[in-house]
Amino acid sequence: MERREFCRLVLGCAVVGCAGGLAGCARLLEWSAQDTGTGRTVTMGGSQDVTVTAEASEAPTPFDASKPPDLAVFRGEDPAQNTRAAVLALGGMERFVKPGARVVIKPNIITGREPELATTTNPQAVAAVVSMAYEAGASEVIVFDRPTGDPYTAYTVSGIQDAVEKAGGAMKVLTDRNFERIEIPDARSLPSWPMVTDVFEADTFVDMPIAKNHGMAILTMAMKNLMGILGGERGKMHQEFYHKIVDVATVVKPHLVILDAYRIMVRNGPTGGSLKDVETPKTVVAGTNMASVDAYGTTLFGMQPTDLDYLRNAAERGVGVIDLTALNIHEGSA
Repeated sequence: MERREFCRLVLGCAVVGCAGGLAGCARLLEWSAQDTGTGRTVTMGGSQDVTVTAEASEAPTPFDASKPPDLAVFRGEDPAQNTRAAVLALGGMERFVKPGARVVIKPNIITGREPELATTTNPQAVAAVVSMAYEAGASEVIVFDRPTGDPYTAYTVSGIQDAVEKAGGAMKVLTDRNFERIEIPDARSLPSWPMVTDVFEADTFVDMPIAKNHGMAILTMAMKNLMGILGGERGKMHQEFYHKIVDVATVVKPHLVILDAYRIMVRNGPTGGSLKDVETPKTVVAGTNMASVDAYGTTLFGMQPTDLDYLRNAAERGVGVIDLTALNIHEGSA
């Protein structure tokens, strides 16, 4: 039995994460990290817990390295450094990438727009992840999306192709042969759909969206970014989207989720095209669960996780925790 078929028998284990001998199914990973010394660990969960933010004059709360936080949120002037700091706070890239691993990174490259317009994932942040993967021992790093228009134009104008290649990674243009119909056993509305096989065959899958407004979904972040691994007529996903995207998330569970919010598009998404639509929180949110990362992402837009139908549905179906008071969140500056 081929590794890919075996993984699918256990609901996409290569990305869902079985603990076992197959490298592609490795999901239970060692946790070790050092405090960056720049942030404050915020542990929330009890009725008396509160969210606090370290002021510049305060000494940072000691970081508890006995277990990884659920989310690492970093802010700073450099998108690459923010990304590195967040991954370090989660345990370092070595937690997710083992020597010899084949790594797949899925940014948002919906169309050809310059990075300043916040339409696509920040190229500096993507390049940082490519570099960290190689530093951790990856043998190959592949980056792709399924843009709505010409992929060569989208890859080039977004700045992502140049950044990825300079970091040693490779861009992949998807064709029909890269998709295979995947069964979704626990589906509510989408029993199967063509998906990119690379996601299931990779040893490490990194979901790396940008946070932005979306006319249909309200916001597009980590879960919505999975649209780019889908083949077929994706427009059909918009009917009962709040069920269908969660259906996909029951079989595709990235090892690492990095939400680029250095720049965000606050209106006229998902393609935008005007600097008037852009704000600059200079933030990155990293974790291992898409719904939880997206839950924090809503706060960047002055919203709550429960404002999004698909996040409420994800929580109800056990796909992820969206109650931020129930998550261990490490916040800092890079």
